[in-house]
Amino acid sequence: MVPGAATVRVSQHQPGQNWPSLYARAYDAGRQLISLNRAQRVTVARWVIRAHPDVHWDETYDLDLATGTLRRAAAAHTSTGGGR
Repeated sequence: MVPGAATVRVSQHQPGQNWPSLYARAYDAGRQLISLNRAQRVTVARWVIRAHPDVHWDETYDLDLATGTLRRAAAAHTSTGGGR
């Protein structure tokens, strides 16, 4: 889906917009941002959200692509010692 990605961050709110808009960011194993075009961001977000319909998507979530673990982005930061 996103070559080189280790983690995908998904939300229904794109930064800088007041209305809901599917959004995703991808990070490599070193937590460096991988550039995605708009089509990739929307497709990845849609795929993750549809795969997890029971999740409350008003929050932002991180999907670990190696383990398939989905957790709130705030919880992901605290468990890894913070940072981006």
